[in-house]
Amino acid sequence: MERLVADYLIETPLPLDEVAAMMAGEQSSGTFVRVAGETDELRARSAAEVTSIEQLAETPEAALHSAYLERKDISGPFRRARVSIAFPTENIGRNLPTLAATVAGNLYDLGEVTGLKLTGLTVPSDYRARYEFPRIGIEGTRRTTGVVGRPVFGTIVKPNVGMRTDDIAELVDRLCAAGIDFIKDDEICANPNIAPLSERVPAVMRVIRKWREKTGRQVMVAFNITDETDDMRRHADLVAAEGGSCVMASLNWCGLSAIQTLRAHTPLAIHAHRNGFGGLSRHPLLGMSFQPYHVLYRLAGVDHMHVHGTGGKFADTAQDVAEAARACLQPLSQVGADDRVMPAFSSGQWAGTLERSLTAAGSSDLMFMCGGGILAHPNGAAAGVASLHQAYEALSHGRALASAASDYSELATAMAFFGSR
Repeated sequence: MERLVADYLIETPLPLDEVAAMMAGEQSSGTFVRVAGETDELRARSAAEVTSIEQLAETPEAALHSAYLERKDISGPFRRARVSIAFPTENIGRNLPTLAATVAGNLYDLGEVTGLKLTGLTVPSDYRARYEFPRIGIEGTRRTTGVVGRPVFGTIVKPNVGMRTDDIAELVDRLCAAGIDFIKDDEICANPNIAPLSERVPAVMRVIRKWREKTGRQVMVAFNITDETDDMRRHADLVAAEGGSCVMASLNWCGLSAIQTLRAHTPLAIHAHRNGFGGLSRHPLLGMSFQPYHVLYRLAGVDHMHVHGTGGKFADTAQDVAEAARACLQPLSQVGADDRVMPAFSSGQWAGTLERSLTAAGSSDLMFMCGGGILAHPNGAAAGVASLHQAYEALSHGRALASAASDYSELATAMAFFGSR
């Protein structure tokens, strides 16, 4: 029987084997008591199976409150454990929201646990093949941008909001002149009254086409089309009609179904922005880790995935970022087309953090996006872009940036300006 495996970190004052069995039953064929119709044959066909339990430390205090345990007058110690459960894929079919509801869903609300985090999700190859693959992916992104053998250097339209369409088009023009590879909207600028997509997309794409005709290079622009699902399809059609190559969506606020619908509708690259993911992940005993999260959205068919950045402005550790980037660069299965996605590093990045990003990914197959790291360079955006190229040139020859800066004026200025912050 084909099964997918979900891994959890749990905390409970109750016997671990009982709680794990209850989790498996709750999310497959059972409930808190056996019911009519729940035959042995049905259970053999559809019940989830606990495949492993690894007991960890005990703690006197619960991570989360449970009114259920309070009513039962059950207290600590609270045991923590890693639990793996295998779920029959035929319970789910090709149904991504139900897959999410199965491996997560009501488990978070179970009274028996005082902590539960989904930490891993592994899908069998045949089951993975039922879902969408990236339309563009890593190789397609490289073909579109013409970038070979190095990271894709990108930036974000800044200020975040408030610029009019003409201002944005003028900024894009300066960035194209500076030699940028990739430009994305900020996650909070989608379809504002001051610069609606109906105006912004044609204006920006006129600039992109101008520079393509002049240089032969096409800068990839990820237009933020986050919206109601039908509107997202309409926005994507506009981008495609104007010759664009990429759209962006805020995953957590659109949801799995909307991203699936968008993927089925458009051949454009989908730049997956994970804003809000911290609300799912930052508590050590609640929510889900990046690995299962990104599996769900990779099954929806995205092409790029944000992983934040090392040494940036967010809370992620260097290990968090490295694990996320490397997960993106691993295939989910060996069946079908290449389903790897390009990790997108961002948040407080500049030339001096490039080395950490390359180390984290273990590859140059990444997007390295600098907002302030380009647009706030003291000598302008062109110097900001140049500093990235200079940093990569130095690192690819095994040189430390501090010593290489003496040979590169833009890198030296970046080191002095951003390095002091």
